[in-house]
Amino acid sequence: MKKVTREFLIEQRACTDGFKWWVKNCEGLDTTEQIRKLSNSRNDWANWLIVRVMNYKQYVSYAVFAAEQVIDIFEDKFPEDKRPRKALEAAKRCIDNPTKENKSAAAAAAAAAAYAAAAYAAADASSDSYADSDAAAYAAAGIRTKIIEYGISLLEEK
Repeated sequence: MKKVTREFLIEQRACTDGFKWWVKNCEGLDTTEQIRKLSNSRNDWANWLIVRVMNYKQYVSYAVFAAEQVIDIFEDKFPEDKRPRKALEAAKRCIDNPTKENKSAAAAAAAAAAYAAAAYAAADASSDSYADSDAAAYAAAGIRTKIIEYGISLLEEK
């Protein structure tokens, strides 16, 4: 796992607000403690940092776990669209067998899945689904927290 320092954050082009917050709240802590502290107030910043300190296998495992937390939402809405599921399966193959062929298949499937997700978001935005927006926001926050906790567990594995 990479050590997070001022130099590391500058090299990774951290946003100014995030950098200032990190200096005030996280400098001197070990990396997993920094991510925990970030996740208590800014899940988006915690996610930004966590993927930059992971190795390849951790990164792909983290992405697969995150996708698994939400793929059923997409599949419930679009049961015939298998692109996100194919992307997920291709990414799983890359965890233990990161061949050029598997990576290429995963990238192609991910591009198709991104297109499908954008179509889903557009369809959802045009519907009357905002009646439950508070409940959806609460659920999404819980999912983000669960994903970040999983990422921390990956970093702590020896």
